[in-house]
Amino acid sequence: MKNLLSILFLALVLTGCSPFTLVNSETYNNADLAAYHTFRIVTPDEGKMIPGMQAVTYYNIAAAIREQMVERGFTEDPSSPLLINIAISTHREIQTEPLVSNYYPWYGPAPYPAYYPFFMYPRQYYWPATSNAQVITGIYKEGVLTMDMVNIQQKIPLYSSSVATVLNGSEEAQFRNLAGIAEAVQTLFSKFPVPVLPQYRSK
Repeated sequence: MKNLLSILFLALVLTGCSPFTLVNSETYNNADLAAYHTFRIVTPDEGKMIPGMQAVTYYNIAAAIREQMVERGFTEDPSSPLLINIAISTHREIQTEPLVSNYYPWYGPAPYPAYYPFFMYPRQYYWPATSNAQVITGIYKEGVLTMDMVNIQQKIPLYSSSVATVLNGSEEAQFRNLAGIAEAVQTLFSKFPVPVLPQYRSK
């Protein structure tokens, strides 16, 4: 019993030390993600670079996502129907508001709407803008990284998850380094419905 309590305490300490928290993880439209064998990650030329994010940060995030997908048996293919879109929210807001048609992302003049994440590929191109949909904007606090997976050929949302926070908490609120981003993305995939292949589980 004593050993069991020690193990539980150690697990709590280890998880408590992580600067990253899985905010949400949800599968849509009864998607069978294991049925997809390829993927592609959104590129800046398909939309717009997230405000305040440099190219090196994008490439670090893309590399971390790529690693997670490859470890689950997916192959990167530029013609894949499975598009992985990313977004970051860099402002704070806690409320729930009706979904509006132009909030993914906002391309108007600054300041950008504080409560919505800025998606590289406009989310309204595949996310149905139904009048009764609600956006729980409270999850999009500062530094939250959101990942959408969508069948881009059929415009069908498949999966979405979010992790906080990819900003380092300093006064300048800078993006984390490569190791920090890799750890954040690992948390982002922690409840992904396709498991890591056996050969990668010992990492």
